[in-house]
Amino acid sequence: QVQLVESGGDLVQPGGSLRLSCTASGLLMEDYAISWFHRAPGKEREGVSCISTVNDTYYVDSVKGRFTISRDIAKHAVYLQMSSLKFEDTAVYFCAVLPQSCWALNRGGWVEPSGGYWGQGTQVTVST
Repeated sequence: QVQLVESGGDLVQPGGSLRLSCTASGLLMEDYAISWFHRAPGKEREGVSCISTVNDTYYVDSVKGRFTISRDIAKHAVYLQMSSLKFEDTAVYFCAVLPQSCWALNRGGWVEPSGGYWGQGTQVTVST
């Protein structure tokens, strides 16, 4: 069975940095595009970033230049390095294997597709 688990969420000051991890079991991560989504309080879950099977990376406009997505196949993990954090980055962050390519997610405006596999989420709070 497929299992995705996020970790690394924390309380951080504006301008600070944080690295989130997504570990996977039940699948070979190199065979799948992996996405990060987040859900802010009172808002819809929305896409943040995606890394393709050939390690092309994609980001929603609001995090470009601040966040970096990467893979470590040996550790069965995908990371989201977050820098220059803002209050509006406060959210629960989820990783997912979705039935859609990174290119399509980006082209379609980061709309969450039906299905796929999701982790339980990790809380990121940006506050003074």
